[in-house]
Amino acid sequence: MLALTKKTGYGLIAMAHLAELPQGRVCSAREIAETYEIPTAMLMNVLKSLAASGYVASFRGVRGGYRLARQPEEINLAELVGAIEGPVPQAECIAAVSGDDQECTCQVMARCPVADPVHRVQRKLRDFLRKVTLAEITAPALAGR
Repeated sequence: MLALTKKTGYGLIAMAHLAELPQGRVCSAREIAETYEIPTAMLMNVLKSLAASGYVASFRGVRGGYRLARQPEEINLAELVGAIEGPVPQAECIAAVSGDDQECTCQVMARCPVADPVHRVQRKLRDFLRKVTLAEITAPALAGR
C-alpha cells in the first residue's frame, strides 16, 4: 500500500511546523531540525524541493528561512507527497506513463484475481489523499496548544 519514507515524514513535519507560525514569520531549516531532532541536511533538501514546487517560500540572509507559500487549506497530501517523493506509488503491475496515465506492466494481468480490487483500493487511496489538506492534519496539533 502506502509507506511514507523518512523524507516524506520530515517534509510533513516541516510543513506542519510552518503552518503553526504566526503570519509573516519565517523559520530556518536548522530551527525545525533541532526542534524535532531530525537531520538538518536532509530537511534542507526536502525544503528545497518544496520551495521548487511552490509549497514554501524561501528567504536568504541572516533573518532568512521558510514559510508556507500557500494556505494550509490549499495544500493536499497527494500533491505534497508527490512534490517530495514523486507520484504516489501504484501496484507493481501498473506503471505511471505520465500524470494519471497508466500502463499495465504485468504478464499475468488478464488472469490476476486481485488486480481489479487492488487497483480500486489504490484509486480510492489516491482520491482520499487529494481530499486531505495540510490544515486537516495540523488541526489536532493546533487545537492541543
